[in-house]
Amino acid sequence: MSSAAEQEAVEAVMDAVPAVRSGAAAPAPRSDGAGIQPNGLVTGRVPRASERPGPPVWPGSSHPLGARFRPGSDAADGTAGTNFALWAQGAEAVEVCLFDADGTETRCPLGELTHEIWHGFLPGVRPGQRYGFRVHGRWDPWTGARFNPAKLLLDPYARAVDGDFRLPPEVYGHVRDWPQQYIADTVRDDRDSAPFVPKGVVVHDDDDWADDVRPKTPWADSVIYELHVRGFTMRHPGVPEELRGTYAGLAHPAAVEHLTKLGVTAVELLPVHQFAHEDHLLRRGLRNYWGYNSIGYFAPHAGYSARGTAGQQVGEFKRMVKALHAAGIEVILDVVYNHTAEAGELGPTLSLRGVDNRGYYRLQSDQRRYSDYTGCGNTLHAGRPHVLRLITDSLRYWVTEMGVDGFRFDLAAALARSMHDVDMLSPFLAVIAQDPVLRRVKLIAEPWDVGSGGYQVGAFPPLWTEWNDRYRDAVRDFWRGALPDVRDLGYRLSGSSDLYAWGGRRPYASVNFVTAHDGFTLRDLVSYERKHNQANGEDNRDGTHDNRSWNCGVEGEPAEGVDPRIGALRRRQLRNLLTTLLLSTGVPMLVAGDEFGRTQGGNNNAYCQDNETGWVDWSLLEDPAWQSLFALASRLVALRQAHPVLRRRAFFSGRPQGADGLRDLAWFTPAGVEMTERDWYAPAAALGMYLSGRDIPGRDERGRQVTDDSFLVLLHTGDRPVPWVLPGAPWADAYEVVLDTSREDQAEPPGTRHRGGETVTVPARSVVVLRVGGFRPGGAAG
Repeated sequence: MSSAAEQEAVEAVMDAVPAVRSGAAAPAPRSDGAGIQPNGLVTGRVPRASERPGPPVWPGSSHPLGARFRPGSDAADGTAGTNFALWAQGAEAVEVCLFDADGTETRCPLGELTHEIWHGFLPGVRPGQRYGFRVHGRWDPWTGARFNPAKLLLDPYARAVDGDFRLPPEVYGHVRDWPQQYIADTVRDDRDSAPFVPKGVVVHDDDDWADDVRPKTPWADSVIYELHVRGFTMRHPGVPEELRGTYAGLAHPAAVEHLTKLGVTAVELLPVHQFAHEDHLLRRGLRNYWGYNSIGYFAPHAGYSARGTAGQQVGEFKRMVKALHAAGIEVILDVVYNHTAEAGELGPTLSLRGVDNRGYYRLQSDQRRYSDYTGCGNTLHAGRPHVLRLITDSLRYWVTEMGVDGFRFDLAAALARSMHDVDMLSPFLAVIAQDPVLRRVKLIAEPWDVGSGGYQVGAFPPLWTEWNDRYRDAVRDFWRGALPDVRDLGYRLSGSSDLYAWGGRRPYASVNFVTAHDGFTLRDLVSYERKHNQANGEDNRDGTHDNRSWNCGVEGEPAEGVDPRIGALRRRQLRNLLTTLLLSTGVPMLVAGDEFGRTQGGNNNAYCQDNETGWVDWSLLEDPAWQSLFALASRLVALRQAHPVLRRRAFFSGRPQGADGLRDLAWFTPAGVEMTERDWYAPAAALGMYLSGRDIPGRDERGRQVTDDSFLVLLHTGDRPVPWVLPGAPWADAYEVVLDTSREDQAEPPGTRHRGGETVTVPARSVVVLRVGGFRPGGAAG
């Protein structure tokens, strides 16, 4: 339809139903079709408040926001109750609605307004009380006003949520099924949504953190493990069945034991903020599995609680954090503050849209529409003070009261936009930098969004680390033989100084990864060249086409009788990828199950696969081949932790450091000579990296110079073995082989010794790691 025709249709609705603009009398369709007027509308009304008399509402306080229980001992008059406070700038009235166990609703008007915050104290309201808000105001979508008191709204500051989000027509602020969809969002729906939406829960949790010791792992020493709370434990045989898929399941000793055996220092949890499932998924019988559809920034997702959803999820989450801390493991949350589950103008009204649509979201010049820098329909306006307050209050809450150690910000570039452009001096980044709590925790940016100018890898300021997708792409391309030369690989292996060596940033500003939740698993990366997302119900259109993968000659899992060398080659490629990742300078990130061959059957966008496709398959560890891969991953993490030269706190200089002319970082060709400028631009399948342990910048906690062994890492992606001359004096008199990925069995290190200057054979498609040492009589390296 043309814009002129759409405008005529909009004007026709306005003329036919003036109440649509005024909000005085809202139109709504009848679900049974009865009583429909000639113009297709019926007159609706706002549901009346409960006849049950509510508790008295005292003035209360405008701070803190949300529902905060006050024990009698905290009150001057000894009266226990709950203070409710809601920021709603454009509202004309606000009611807090209390719900009994049978669903009976009692509405209590909040009569006090202080600095755009509606507030009141309800004596006698205690923890466990379910509640929501109804916000009255103008219905004027043309100016961005979408107030609709028929819709029960989740408190943006709710600390626990009880009930599931369903998305029947009643949950939408507009008439979802209006025949003319292009104007449906302008027609107000006055049916009550309360029976169909979850409620906030008043929580009072006085857990004592005195016995909790945060690991406080330095960035340079960190090894991150990305996992899904539900998916990690759903099939774990050591976790009791009733705890699988829950916070308590992740806290179980069997789950923690795997993490400690692997040696990781932090878990990065896919979103645990309360989230909702999208309508298009529910219609297809699917669910949002990953959780990147937040609706409650203070509430642990209730679906991951084993002990109940009436506030018990809060304590269960805290006990999980304590269990991980006790094992020396930090907890990092993947957080989604860039958008909410309310989607675009045709989405449901669940919380912020009904509280103050214009105040919370970025709107276009046509204020009916949302600015969408996220691909999810809406974008929170993080440049506004009250939105910044919501985000930072949430972050501080998770640090100070829930015990977490850091955050990974989904589509962080969307948060860093000022008016339209990404701005590294934006209010969001400025507030984080000066906050005394937040500037001391781990902050990881996903440094892009889907809007114009949104790709910002390397641009975030000091204090931040970043997901480095250029590392991912270079390593994938090298091991599939697609790099034109090795220039980019050299930068990625040595900490990406081309991206991060500015403004005092360090090598650990780069979070290195080969795989993440979004895309192929590591095993699928060497088994598939095409995505296989048919189970998602989108005709395989979803998910990226740019996988940079190689299937080693056969697409998918080979049928019985197919050349067994394919499976052997794939396992070797997995060993190559893991070794490259864990020996690179920067912070490595593993994905749950990659260390023992987890597969998603070629699905590279399993966001809606809350089933065996998305869950970790622990039975793989019964296979000796995958046991061997896990043993290698554990050995690599231990090697990294034992040697500071592999986890440097400063960038390499590449310059001679002493009279002998040795560099802290040197690059070699298979001829055993240092690479020249021409070598960097020439096609190559092999690269040698020498890491000097005697020239490590910095001192230990007692002020002593840090020294370490030196290592030579040989990477060869060619399909034939290559003779390699090991650099002699002054680089080394001798070498000891620490690791050789061509070997299937990685239970024990090879231990083979070679003299400097000796020619060795590096197998096809392999990494050989050698430790530099002296040569003792009898040919033994020291």
